[in-house]
Amino acid sequence: MLYYTIILQHHNIAFKIHVDLIFPQAHIMSLNTQKEDFSYAYVHAVTATAGYSLQTATRRLDDSGIDATITVPGKLNSKRLPRFDIQIKSTSQDINKYSSIKYRLSIKNYDELREDDPFVPQLLILVLILDDVNDWLSQSEESLCLKQCGYWLSLRGQPPVDNLSTITVDIKRQNIFSPNALRMIMERIADGEPL
Repeated sequence: MLYYTIILQHHNIAFKIHVDLIFPQAHIMSLNTQKEDFSYAYVHAVTATAGYSLQTATRRLDDSGIDATITVPGKLNSKRLPRFDIQIKSTSQDINKYSSIKYRLSIKNYDELREDDPFVPQLLILVLILDDVNDWLSQSEESLCLKQCGYWLSLRGQPPVDNLSTITVDIKRQNIFSPNALRMIMERIADGEPL
């Protein structure tokens, strides 16, 4: 903490006063932007741990429902550079009492993700984030902990819906987006299996 000292003199008695300087927290970005960046950091951490590459999409691809692409930088099961596109979302909902996560997805995103035979497979990754930004991360010399958890969902082949704006999708809580899950997903993609 920064402080400065004031010395006052009154009737030949000197007083030393330390005044703490308190700086207000600057809010450079909106909370929604912070959530988006934190979600990307989670996906980056999982992807790096699995030994894969994550490329963030350009604005043009983002407008088409692709936020990033995860790629194996080499061969996997004789397939060179297997990859899939992802759409990354975040939410702060409390899921502790439910067996699945219910998430409201825009019809535009739903239609993009439900393609029956996309050239590149596509997944939704939903990152659960705590309400208080101060609880998102804890760090010590031994560890860096990102809170809370990410989940994946394939909507490939899902039927069209008549809703005009949103649809609620169910994501199983066992679909945790972890390095092991990512390796399994990539193995299936390399083998040509649908997700």
